Amino acid sequence: MKLQQPGNAQARHGTVESIRREDRTSVQSLLRALYLLEILAEDDEGYRLVDLAERTGLPTSTVHRLLTTLEQKRFVFFDQEHALWFIGAQCFSVGAAFARRRGLAELAMPTMRRLRDASGETVNLGLVDQDEMLLLCQVESREPMRAISRPGARTPLPCTALGQAVLSAITDAEVAEIVQKRGLPRLTSHSIARPTALHTVLAEIRTVGYAVDNEENSVGLRCVAAVIFNEMSAPIAAVSVAGPTVRVTPHRIPELGQHVVLAAREITRAIGGRLPSRRT
Repeated sequence: MKLQQPGNAQARHGTVESIRREDRTSVQSLLRALYLLEILAEDDEGYRLVDLAERTGLPTSTVHRLLTTLEQKRFVFFDQEHALWFIGAQCFSVGAAFARRRGLAELAMPTMRRLRDASGETVNLGLVDQDEMLLLCQVESREPMRAISRPGARTPLPCTALGQAVLSAITDAEVAEIVQKRGLPRLTSHSIARPTALHTVLAEIRTVGYAVDNEENSVGLRCVAAVIFNEMSAPIAAVSVAGPTVRVTPHRIPELGQHVVLAAREITRAIGGRLPSRRT
């Protein structure tokens, strides 16, 4: 009596190869599905199926199969009336779990340290709280003469580069409501005192991408700041470099502005936020 032998080597090889092909196909499908989620997250106005196929370079049937699979788990949502696909509620649930696990200050700290080293100046992280800017944390400059603030300090939004960066990311009507409620405090002789002047400043910030506090909060101190967005593209915080006017000269402002803009974008990505779309 002979023992029954397993399948021959060729059969076993064929089985292994089929498993490998199946694994490669699964990974490819997963990467494609994640890419679709990234595209849908870019725009609140939704995408048509044909637009997604054109954007990804995939066949329409493949895109539709991936979307319907994601829809079953609520990672995407299909608006039947307008035939548009949107990011789903489950994506928010996953992102919210990440946000709960790690805080803004912790996620921003590596970027803040790099910004301090690149600029040579003190770096501040501020959070919007009740129409004021709350200083969350600070990475001090290594220079003997440097800007130092107390974490937990609050300042009116129009009086700092941090606050002005945030104001530039909301509508003029919302800015007017804040000004009407909070006023325009004069902390120094350089503080913005008129709504029309604030409107002009915010328009310039929207053009260049960063805000400049030219001794408006403290005499002898200049700050350059850019806004940080959450997962809903809402401005929630800002990052700035601050230093004495003898070092933070008008000539350095464009360079520092680019540094803080890149830092703000990096922090936005780190916390799971996203920049507002151009159409928005």
